[in-house]
Amino acid sequence: MDLITLDFETFYDRDYSLSKMTTEAYIRDDRFEVIGVAVKVNNEETEWASGTKEQIAKYLAAYDWDNSMVLAHNTMFDGAILSWHFNIRPRALTDTLCISRALHGVEARGALKALAERYSIGEKGNEVVRALGKRRLDFSDADLELYGDYCINDVDLTYKLFGIMARHFPKRELRLIDLTLRMFTEPTVELDRGLLDSHLEDIKDRKDKLLEDAGASKDDLMSNPKFAELLKSLGVEPPMKISARTGKETYAFAKSDEDFKALAEHEDDRVQALVAARLGTKSTLEETRTQRFIDISNRGTLPVPVRYYAAHTGRWGGDDKINLQNLPSRGPNGKKLKQSIIAPEGHTLIDADSSQIEARVLAWLSGQNDLTKQFLNGEDVYKYMASSIYGVDVDEVTKDQRFVGKTTILGAGYGMGAPKFQHQLMTFGFDIELEEARRIIQIYRSTNAAISGFWKECQEMIRYMASGQSVQVGRSGVLTVDAERRAIVLPSGLPMFYNGLFFEQGEMGREYFYKTRQGAKRIYGGKVTENVCQGIARCIIGEQMLRIAKKYKVVLTVHDSIVCCVKDEEIAEARAYVEDCMRWTPDWAEGLPINCESGIGKSYGDCE
Repeated sequence: MDLITLDFETFYDRDYSLSKMTTEAYIRDDRFEVIGVAVKVNNEETEWASGTKEQIAKYLAAYDWDNSMVLAHNTMFDGAILSWHFNIRPRALTDTLCISRALHGVEARGALKALAERYSIGEKGNEVVRALGKRRLDFSDADLELYGDYCINDVDLTYKLFGIMARHFPKRELRLIDLTLRMFTEPTVELDRGLLDSHLEDIKDRKDKLLEDAGASKDDLMSNPKFAELLKSLGVEPPMKISARTGKETYAFAKSDEDFKALAEHEDDRVQALVAARLGTKSTLEETRTQRFIDISNRGTLPVPVRYYAAHTGRWGGDDKINLQNLPSRGPNGKKLKQSIIAPEGHTLIDADSSQIEARVLAWLSGQNDLTKQFLNGEDVYKYMASSIYGVDVDEVTKDQRFVGKTTILGAGYGMGAPKFQHQLMTFGFDIELEEARRIIQIYRSTNAAISGFWKECQEMIRYMASGQSVQVGRSGVLTVDAERRAIVLPSGLPMFYNGLFFEQGEMGREYFYKTRQGAKRIYGGKVTENVCQGIARCIIGEQMLRIAKKYKVVLTVHDSIVCCVKDEEIAEARAYVEDCMRWTPDWAEGLPINCESGIGKSYGDCE
């Protein structure tokens, strides 16, 4: 298979640019124009071609794309141009931007200029800034030649980077990059325009009616106590914080408060409306995203923008300003956005979700063998937890007691304290006293001593790592501590970084922190436990996704679920195959009791 490295240069101006538009909107816009393209086959000399769209298409048609892997820096962009404008779909896609996020961590700079400096392979030019507002025919011959040299240099830098970074990059991860990019460059799912139009009108009507019914004046919105009561009336516990000025607990209603910002993405659009009104904005997130979906539907199918290695733990994330990772599934308007994502005619969507994967990984990794066995035997672990909490037989556990058991299993595994556990239950409508929360947390920790011990093991690992020493953590052969790089190497072979790890002396002893773009972030045993469990879960989901993709088109991944599109006549066979893949475990995860649930539907929201 040949390696074709390429880079497109396209028209842009002050209003029409990637800094102001999504990638999808920019490439599908009527103003889009290719100025030229630089192409390098393997290590041959890089060529520059410019001309009309027909001339570029003829030039590109000369290459053997069916037997080539395309490389670019930000292949989501260049690959989409190949696919959408020139109907070219190579055998494989890869991307130095994606690789850099996985190799260097999401905090490291991934721009081509930064990477060229990091590896001392040359300098990126700046000819692109002089191309502002210039169509192809606006360039003089000399200027177009200079622009071509600039583009050739970018391709050569990208090729050199790939030669360095891909040398020891896991082959499975290269296949995952390809799979992720194709979700965007080769879109399959469609959007239900009628449903979206109706949903947008409903959102606007509901927002206006909410503020009218609530009698929410400007004073109500800006008064912390009154705003808190408005949130409570919608079943939302107001977020709290410790005031830096007074040292006392107060409402976290500042626009910079993370918990308050999270309410702007709440699944209940009534909550979004209140937050938007307080912030003085006209549109809620639900409105904005629905309008964006409508705009995309006017241009064609839905390119699914999923960012490879977007999170510290290696998980995928949202991209291109439509975060498909957090589409609402409950609330008054429920799953309307999910329901607007539909399979093409003659096809059905299968949504397979890995059941309780983090809790299962935690039990297995920490050596909590009794809990692991319960998962393996298909027992109701939530009822067993509730049985211990309430002192009743498993078959006598009530629905509410089971819910508390479920919240405990899924929430307390990372060292959650009683106040936070109490708050979490309150958000679900379960009010308990703080002492009761303490009792439940203590029962969880004593019942799951191996898990509690794992937190301490991870805390010790932080201490060793900070001093430059490696130490074994968790089940043998699963995780490796690379103290020199301040990283934990996951089963995928990729690192999870704790850059600039340092400690400060606190009231309870040493507190450890690592550096991020947002500032220092505290790290402790329970948080490391959460990181490694999520990282391991992601490794498993990735390998399962590759197995599914051997037979069926994967169109989306959200957290621990995989969505694929199949022909109607293959539904039963495909669902069985997908579930089999989702229950498969890699060799390094022997004994890990993986399970899944799946649903089918003509729309993503109806996969039940």
